[in-house]
Parts: sequence; C-alpha cells; structure tokens
Amino acid sequence: MNMPNELRAATEQAPRADHVDALRAFVGANRRLFVLTGAGISTHSGIPDYRDRDGGWKGATPIQHAAFVGQISKRRRYWARSMAGWPAVARAQPNAAHHAIYRLGAAGHIGTLLTQNVDGLHRAAGNRGVIDLHGRLDRVVCLACDTRLSRNRVQEMLIEANAGWLHDSDAIRPDGDIELGDVDYDRFVVPDCPVCGGILKPDVVFFGGAVPKKTVARAWAGLARAEAVLVVGSSLMVWSGFRFVREAAVRGLPIMAINQGRTRADDLITHKLDDDCAALLATAID
Repeated sequence: MNMPNELRAATEQAPRADHVDALRAFVGANRRLFVLTGAGISTHSGIPDYRDRDGGWKGATPIQHAAFVGQISKRRRYWARSMAGWPAVARAQPNAAHHAIYRLGAAGHIGTLLTQNVDGLHRAAGNRGVIDLHGRLDRVVCLACDTRLSRNRVQEMLIEANAGWLHDSDAIRPDGDIELGDVDYDRFVVPDCPVCGGILKPDVVFFGGAVPKKTVARAWAGLARAEAVLVVGSSLMVWSGFRFVREAAVRGLPIMAINQGRTRADDLITHKLDDDCAALLATAID
C-alpha cells in the first residue's frame, strides 16, 4: 500500500488493512453521511484531546460557564491562559483527516458535517456548511450587547492591557489555553467590551453552557436526511454529541465510529474501528 504524502506528515502509524476495507465499504454503501467529529481528529494538528482511551479526563476539566460569567477571578485566569495559548491554535493547520473529510464531501458523500471542535480546522481544509456544535474559538462575543469581535483583535487588547505577560507559547490545551504555573492572576487585566463595557466571552459553549437552539435544530435536520452516521475522533462522552448517535441508533441507521479507545456509544455502534483517524481516513479516502 502506498501511503499518501500528507499521511506521512501526520503519523507514522499505518492503519489496519481490514479497517481500510471496512471504511471504504461503509462509505460506498451510504451516500448521505452524517459526520460527527471530535477532538481526536485534530491531535495531528498539534491540538491535544481531552480524554484517554477509557474516556477519562487527561488533565483538569475545562472552565465552567457559570464560573466564567459569575467570577472575575475565573475570567482573569481564563483570559491570561488563553492569551498565551491562542497563538498556537491560530497557527494550527488541517491534517490528513480534515483533508480526507473534505475529499469525502467533495465526492458527494457527506450530507451534514457536525463538529464538536472549536478550532476551525474543517473550514481551513475547505469544508463549507460546517455546523460548529460548540462554537468557534476565533470569535468573541459580548454577553451584554452581542457585539462580535475577532479573537485576533481581542488578543491585541489583551497584550496591550498586560505588558510583560506571556502572550505566545507552543504549549496548548484542547480549549486553547495553557498551564501557567504559580501566577498571580489578580494582576491580570481583562478587557471589557469596547462598545458597552460588558463581559467578553469566547464564542464557544463552555462546559455547563447550552448549545444554541438554532445550531441543534440544524444538526437534527441533517440527521433526518442521513443514510448513516460516521463518528471520527470522539469518545461521545459529552451529551451534546452523544444524543445524535443515540437517535441514529433508535432510527436503525448504520453507525461507524473511528476512535482510539472506548466511546459512550459502544453498545449502539454497528461498526467500531479502533484506529488512528488521520492514518485511516487518509488511506481509505483517496
């Protein structure tokens, strides 16, 4: 088997031949796929995932929505860490898995592409009509007046208000922040909305927050049109993504999951491929 150049750059692990055959057969038999992606698809782009093979947290849990909104100390901590971690996210590039999904869509096999990720890499790979279930990290919203700012603009505001703080690092966490160690966050200045002075928040769904109803409605509409479901790089431990797989199982749709380790839906999945998603997708979708 000749390995594509983009795959060599993504991983040295070749996928199992029977997994390649199974994925090709699944795609060939189902034209309108509902594709759901998670953090595992972006690891070869340098953005780590949240969970280990058993579905447990690899590190500290991400910030909670209520804590961010209700406690200035939590906002200071979040924005200080995000200021240092954002540049690495902004530099990240799509990997072999993102490009393979683009090819799959270009060939007419994807009806809906739903991602739990906030990194924007599906769009960077050329995909259009992506449903960002948990929002986009490259945008910031004012919780008071709904003003929208680019994350790059907010980065400029953060740096201007916090001279001397670390504002670029190669280290990164899945949600775009980093560990800063023993830091006095009370000294960190969090910029307010330049329009009304309100609280600025990344345009993402923090843990404990609610996915916008319009976003959920788009996803349900996509599932209603689907012939099958393909899950890529997600343990499905979070309800917001798991519910679509559960409903697909109720409807009797074929469900394939490409994920290293267990998922919350292992008893619902009809085809489970425990493999590296970048290696497998890049080889099977040529």
